[in-house]
Amino acid sequence: MNVSTSCWGLFVDINDTLYCSMSNHHQVVKRPLNDAVMTSNVVAAGTGIQGSDSNQLDVPIGIFVDVNLDLYVADYENHRVQLFQPGESNGITVAGNGSLNPTITLRYPSGVILDAEKYLFIVEYGNSRIVGSGLNGFRCLVGCYAVSSQSSDLTTPFSFSFDHSGNMFVTDRGDSRIQKFFLMKDSFALSFNQPKFCSTATWDFKGITIANQSIIGQHPNAVFVSTNNTIYVANQENNTIVIWDEDSVDPTKIISGNFTKPYSLFVTLNGDIYIDDGDNNGRVQKWIAETNNFVTVMNVKSSCYGLFVDINNTLYCSMYNHHQVVKRSLNGLVMALNRVAAGTGRYGSASNELNFPHGIFVDVNLDLYVVDYGNRRVQLFQPGESNGNTVAELPSRDLTIVSPIPIGILLDAEKYFFIVDQYNSRIFGSRLNGFRCLVGCYERGSQSNQLNSPSSLSFDRSGNIFVTDTDNHRIQKFQYIEESCANTSSVVQTVYASELTTNSPTYLHTCFVLSTYYEAIQVNVRGSGLYTFFSKSSMVTYGSIYKEHFNPSNPFQNRLLYKYYSCILHQFRFTIALQSSIKYILVVSTVISKQKGEFSIFVSGPDNVDLKNISSPSVTEIKYSLAVQSKYSLQLTANSQTYSRDCRKSNYYYQTIRVNVVETGYYALSSNSSMDTFGDIYKDDFNPMNPFENLLSQDYWRCIWDDFSLIANLHSGTTYILVVTTSSPNVTGKFSIEISGPNHTVFDPYSKYFVLFVNH
Repeated sequence: MNVSTSCWGLFVDINDTLYCSMSNHHQVVKRPLNDAVMTSNVVAAGTGIQGSDSNQLDVPIGIFVDVNLDLYVADYENHRVQLFQPGESNGITVAGNGSLNPTITLRYPSGVILDAEKYLFIVEYGNSRIVGSGLNGFRCLVGCYAVSSQSSDLTTPFSFSFDHSGNMFVTDRGDSRIQKFFLMKDSFALSFNQPKFCSTATWDFKGITIANQSIIGQHPNAVFVSTNNTIYVANQENNTIVIWDEDSVDPTKIISGNFTKPYSLFVTLNGDIYIDDGDNNGRVQKWIAETNNFVTVMNVKSSCYGLFVDINNTLYCSMYNHHQVVKRSLNGLVMALNRVAAGTGRYGSASNELNFPHGIFVDVNLDLYVVDYGNRRVQLFQPGESNGNTVAELPSRDLTIVSPIPIGILLDAEKYFFIVDQYNSRIFGSRLNGFRCLVGCYERGSQSNQLNSPSSLSFDRSGNIFVTDTDNHRIQKFQYIEESCANTSSVVQTVYASELTTNSPTYLHTCFVLSTYYEAIQVNVRGSGLYTFFSKSSMVTYGSIYKEHFNPSNPFQNRLLYKYYSCILHQFRFTIALQSSIKYILVVSTVISKQKGEFSIFVSGPDNVDLKNISSPSVTEIKYSLAVQSKYSLQLTANSQTYSRDCRKSNYYYQTIRVNVVETGYYALSSNSSMDTFGDIYKDDFNPMNPFENLLSQDYWRCIWDDFSLIANLHSGTTYILVVTTSSPNVTGKFSIEISGPNHTVFDPYSKYFVLFVNH
């Protein structure tokens, strides 16, 4: 072959054709070697004029031709890799600038090779690293941490090659050496589970307690489930690591060591455990499974609120109190100094700063995800970048969760987020359409469907979610419902039509509005999955959905979700995971008081749902007719009786009022006063020495601000006691009480007790 400039890349394909990349001429030429006479060169790629169009190149260097005679060119100055198929003069960008699908950002690629399955391996001269593609996209392979002469690093590499064992040889040009990187046979296996879920994936809302305080101590923070479904939990109370199989009731192993208050842990494929020991001892310890010994593998300045070991055997620690994530390679024989992975060490909200970082996750591309706790966001730091990108800012506009505070994070196989929301005591996840609550969606508590300040989560290989339910001192398992992902390709729609009239029952859906007509619709789900509800009406609709029971006198109770003014003008729309074993109630009302009109409800999901009107005006209607409204004026003075309303502070002045109703029904009671009034209803009797005795705490809805508003279901023949006091002690003043309902009521102010508080 005769050429007019140096060949910065040479290749001979399976047909014995020789290729030369002429960098200075921005072109790749070729000629067959089988001809008896040396023929003229043929243009394989490029016009000979530098440019960035699909038929142009700008300093082509490395080239590779596969068995299909597809030509791959490292287009150096265009920061891309181009594919030229046989007979085509226009190339396709398969990596770097201008690729049709998101791939990876390249900086001066100088070499390219394909493996047997046509995955790309690229030398980045500008980033001093080797990157490769796989099922989950591109990831850094070698030279991923720094530009240096260390054994793990490179300095302006130029070309590379594989031997028959898959080991990589790299021309490390800046360090004037050839480096060999051994293929790790298990390097592509993860020690943790990353399931793949459909968009309608659902988990059983009732968790199973697999470990309580007697096993894991108080306030557990760390749980890890390995790929063989072995469960690891850090017991901070006893300073141990508790290990058991998923199907075992009792622990199979308990590891004790010289560590204190372990906040996080990580387990690798060989069973080695990395344990946070930073609080008192300023270190991360490694328990070696083979020898049953501990060694120090990282020195840190504080507790590691998150620990992670990536696919290149690099250990990460999120130092919560130092607003920084640090890392170090575990491959060296000598424990090297930590390097900064994210954060400046000072708290802040800039792209290179963190504010109390917590959970961390590193994917196969070595992208670092950090739960930036104080900034209520998730930051992504790509390899070599000190500035992070905000990939989840909370709260977001499409999030149905109020004021989330993220603390832990996992990514599934498709890089969707699963985030622990400590403030709202729940787990929520991301999909294409935004975030949704997954487990712990029923308020903070200790029931099986509730969580209390969770800290971390982990998947088993079946997709079940394990959560450290920190303030309930337990580990909860929420089972993945496989049928929720069945037949996701087909969407079934159910339509329901009805009307709100003057005969419809009324209620207050918030404390800030007048009463509205509503219709309660029982929703029976045939198949578990993700369902979307939306309304269509000339009215301004308001939709709420409840679990098991709807109480119009307490519309916050059992409520899962509510919506109004969605993307459709004046109509509600929401998406929620429903289970076939649970009864739901959809309540349709209006934003505007006493608005009447027709409405339609559309429900789409994996299966049909049964919708049935269960409103009962005779039982649930709250009437506000002026004809049956009563008003009473009273006063709290320095001579009024006092008691301890909250069992903490004394000297709350109060007035007891006996209430008798002549007809059973729902009654609305409200106060009007310049004082900050507070009201409670008792059945049969009120004992100021025990203000929680006989209290109807679950039978009415209380709105607390300057004046109180109560809605209670009162029965004729029963004596009720209304106690009017103030939110703060030692407050006096005038007040009036209004009560309305299905019939007149009789008020009888009386005094039975006098409580004297004596300071000792």
